Amino acid sequence: MKRFLPTSLMHPRIFVLGMAFLLCLPGTCQRAHAQDEASSTEIPQTRDNAWWTGPMMANSAETLPPGHMLLEPYLYDVASRGSDSFGSRTYINYGVADRFTMGVIPVFGYNRVSNAPNSSGVQVGDITLTAQYRLRQFHEGSWLPTVAIQVQETFPSGKYDRLGNRPADGLGSGAYTTTIGINTQTYLWMPNGRILRVRFNVSASFSSSTDVNGASVYGTDANFRGRARPGDNVFGNASAEYSLTRNWVLALDVIYNHNSSTRVSGQEYANADPFPPDPALGAKSNRYIGFAPAVEYNWSPNLGLLVGMRVIPSGNRTTSSITPAIALNYVH
Repeated sequence: MKRFLPTSLMHPRIFVLGMAFLLCLPGTCQRAHAQDEASSTEIPQTRDNAWWTGPMMANSAETLPPGHMLLEPYLYDVASRGSDSFGSRTYINYGVADRFTMGVIPVFGYNRVSNAPNSSGVQVGDITLTAQYRLRQFHEGSWLPTVAIQVQETFPSGKYDRLGNRPADGLGSGAYTTTIGINTQTYLWMPNGRILRVRFNVSASFSSSTDVNGASVYGTDANFRGRARPGDNVFGNASAEYSLTRNWVLALDVIYNHNSSTRVSGQEYANADPFPPDPALGAKSNRYIGFAPAVEYNWSPNLGLLVGMRVIPSGNRTTSSITPAIALNYVH
């Protein structure tokens, strides 16, 4: 994730409506309409005539040419019952060699919680290094997609324990997490000649264990001393982007996520005397199916804006949430 900072404390509906209004200023809408009429005569649509930012969730299977850079900052608000997690996540990728791209994903956030202290300020989250190698390239006339293998390593740079009376300051996990994934992408031409770009990605993540002292993101209190290990994760993502005009794109992600149980073990201490902790510590396994509709507007092949919303229903030990997001995609 492929969600807003404290300076953007807006209701999600107001945010989305406001962005829609800005994007549909008269001049912009007139230009888009004119381009739609012009492009409607192009049957089938060429790939050069279709500009994209990418959907909200699915990573690209493409790699950058050597020496080129992609910058894609996201602002978002994970809104669930009793809390808002405002955050920024920025994808910074660089083409290292032919077929090979490396990048870094810094994360910042601020948690607002009902009936409890909010974060003391903007917090730093765990940082992720990523590498992607493209195995093959899509060619028109072939049914085979672009395929890439991606490896990510997340480092525990975010605060996660010794949180005192502000558990909302916790934005990290304390653990090292390795993610291995396969990303695919292909293009389909619809009966009206317009292009539908399709992605299907799968990944699995594995985390190390970490020491936990005091109040933490794992639900422990100030008297706890022990260890925790986040559960393994399996993630699947199918997305489709429809090139409405050269500039405008409609996108939809459908996601599946499964988390194994998070294990916490240790002791509570009172006056240096240990005693067993709450047996309910940790988290049981959970899974969910969610979706993320979005609208893309592209000023050029190298610059585009995405406005979308991820929706996760409740069920299977998962709390429902709505995550409005805005992202700017720039390639140089």
